[in-house]
Amino acid sequence: MVGVAEKSDTSRPEKTVGFGPWGGFRETDLALPSVMLLNGDCPESLKREERAAEPPRENGLDESEPGEETTGQEVIVIQDTGFSVKILAPGIEPFSLQVSPQEMVQEIHQVLMDREDTCHRTCFSLHLDGNMLDHFSELRSVEGLQEGSVLRVVEEPYTVREARIHVRHVRDLLKSLDPSDAFNGVDCNSLSFLSVFTDGDLGDSGKRKKGLEMDPIDCTPPEYILPGSRERPLCPLQPQNRDWKPLQCLKVLTMSGWNPPPGNRKMHGDLMYLFVITAEDRQVSITASTRGFYLNQSTAYHFNPKPASPRFLSHSLVELLNQISPTFKKNFAVLQKKRVQRHPFERIATPFQVYSWTAPQAEHAMDCVRAEDAYTSRLGYEEHIPGQTRDWNEELQTTRELPRKNLPERLLRERAIFKVHSDFTAAATRGAMAVIDGNVMAINPSEETKMQMFIWNNIFFSLGFDVRDHYKDFGGDVAAYVAPTNDLNGVRTYNAVDVEGLYTLGTVVVDYRGYRVTAQSIIPGILERDQEQSVIYGSIDFGKTVMSHPRYLELLERTSRPLKILRHRVLNDRGEEVELCSSVECKGIIGNDGRHYILDLLRTFPPDLNFLPVPGETLPEEARYIWIQLRTIPEIQCLLLLKRRMSGNSTKQQAVAISQVRITLFTE
Repeated sequence: MVGVAEKSDTSRPEKTVGFGPWGGFRETDLALPSVMLLNGDCPESLKREERAAEPPRENGLDESEPGEETTGQEVIVIQDTGFSVKILAPGIEPFSLQVSPQEMVQEIHQVLMDREDTCHRTCFSLHLDGNMLDHFSELRSVEGLQEGSVLRVVEEPYTVREARIHVRHVRDLLKSLDPSDAFNGVDCNSLSFLSVFTDGDLGDSGKRKKGLEMDPIDCTPPEYILPGSRERPLCPLQPQNRDWKPLQCLKVLTMSGWNPPPGNRKMHGDLMYLFVITAEDRQVSITASTRGFYLNQSTAYHFNPKPASPRFLSHSLVELLNQISPTFKKNFAVLQKKRVQRHPFERIATPFQVYSWTAPQAEHAMDCVRAEDAYTSRLGYEEHIPGQTRDWNEELQTTRELPRKNLPERLLRERAIFKVHSDFTAAATRGAMAVIDGNVMAINPSEETKMQMFIWNNIFFSLGFDVRDHYKDFGGDVAAYVAPTNDLNGVRTYNAVDVEGLYTLGTVVVDYRGYRVTAQSIIPGILERDQEQSVIYGSIDFGKTVMSHPRYLELLERTSRPLKILRHRVLNDRGEEVELCSSVECKGIIGNDGRHYILDLLRTFPPDLNFLPVPGETLPEEARYIWIQLRTIPEIQCLLLLKRRMSGNSTKQQAVAISQVRITLFTE
């Protein structure tokens, strides 16, 4: 079974990870409460464990030994000397912007889309001396770009995709202070306690509070935590902020029922139609064309695409709404001031989606973007490359095979791993929801519902039920429900050890509507063979038939030291000894691509001894098999090993034991 990480929002200009103030290398330690993910990073402590278990490097030195000469280790010095450029945008005064040579042109686009006076623009290009800059070029590669250069913002014609991106961006600006998207886990929004703890003392907003620092503070504890209270609400566990009070700019912004434009109107440049109800209760229909946005004469019951009077043609939807609604113009300006005054930690989207299980029941407002995302193909969010389906397994494994000899190569590799894992997680999450909603056909439709399996977008989906009585003696469906979590932890662990030549499957575990769905990438050729023919290492029948393979023993032995799993022998049903370096349920399969895969890692770590059944003790049915479900975490294993080595030894021997037992932390 399998797991992964971040949502890829490609309907908006992609936030490319970089080295500048708006990029920055992002960590890849991920964990979602409702969507459990396998992250693609390798903690440094675990890397040290791996290096200690590996043979010496090409230079003859072991990198895990401090104090040794590391002549083969390349020292990389990244010089990030920033410089200022001047931005000329339509309708506003020129301003200076500090940039870094390592940034991409696309990152300047993102800065302008976040800036208060240019945030309403999305469809534009940057020109230097009359030449348009490529979005994906690094600034240091742009000829003639230097200190004091002038970059001109040039409005570009809209396409259907760009028009949708623009409407989505305007919607995001209108909901920038609304926590509903964060509570619902949408577009990488997440809740933040920063302003709650600091009370606005950080950033620009803190300057205005200096005169209020002596105001009295009410420290009375809330009633629900006092003795005698009968209610224990969960919502106060989430941050609360006074700025979340709604500031209404529009009553309705939605797609018109007249979409899509008829053929003759497409020839005139019509891309899509919008329906708006302003705060003054004025109902208007808006045409999005290649040149921009303007009012048309259509009503709810009559289609008339001719421009309405007065004829306003604005390249930005915000500029058009400013002209037809005074309330929108006033409230939108106030809203954007509040948005930019928030600390960057609260404004920047998280690199992965966070889901809250204590979200309050909020008022359900009309939202055209939310409706489009739920029931239509999301333009710009396609899971399909034109003409083909993404081969997730190949992408996941190829990124792990990227070179990592020096710092730039390791940074590039980590970025690629994080990006592919994020895309896989987003696709697997949508696929799991589609499976439970009944929108995906099963590959075995004649079977009972809980035994059905699904393939969607090159991802394999299975439900958390004991379909073949594998867990009959361990709790049945209860154990089968917990097994994907333990397997995911095992996949995460082996993935973190990062042994070259040993591959795990991409895995996501999704809890949705009371069901647990496991999504996995597909091993090449696995669907063309029987399981008995595929498995060359481990057991497919819980230890009755056990197989071993010298290549798997070689690869898994390199994980034995960091994972504290010794090479050992087990007996099969014929009494023959078979050598393994993992749990007996761990399976090894060589795919058609020649890679060595391991899967079914649910018993990577031993059960928690504190929950082993005591002879003669009677337990309720739901607690009888809890010892199988609960596993000892790696940190506890290391501590137990350390305690055993230190027992009865001298102080010097204890110090040696501490240096030998390095605690490996696995962040979730």
